[in-house]
Amino acid sequence: MGQQQLLLIVLITIIIGIASLVAVTTFDSAAQSANRDALTIDVTTLASSAQDYFLRPEPLGGGGRTYDGFMIQGKLLPVKGISSDGLFAETENGTLEIVSASGGALSIIGHPSSCEGYTPGTLDEDSVLSNPGTCSETDQISATVGSREIVFE
Repeated sequence: MGQQQLLLIVLITIIIGIASLVAVTTFDSAAQSANRDALTIDVTTLASSAQDYFLRPEPLGGGGRTYDGFMIQGKLLPVKGISSDGLFAETENGTLEIVSASGGALSIIGHPSSCEGYTPGTLDEDSVLSNPGTCSETDQISATVGSREIVFE
């Protein structure tokens, strides 16, 4: 082979290597974004369930215009497991946490499974969650739920 042909092969190899790196980086970024979007939907679904609880009268299993006693249930969300106190749930997309539920306000934090250092919680044979996964504050998805609105922070 001539020197030009060898140079052409080396250049093509370098171009393919650079294109591969760009593709992997782009794919990773898209996967993280998709995970955050999916967890945001989970947080919204949980918030809607909480509002339903808030508006439902106590004799019908609701809170009677308060979030006191609200716990995560696996009816609306496809959860892997729920903590024994009902304040944490793990889904395919990450961990949901009820930070506070009192009176007319409820705070929810979502911890995406794609965040750095995330470790899934431990499930026992009854799907009871312990040691739920968490993320740093910069990766969390936070929402405050009122009687008629959901505010993402």
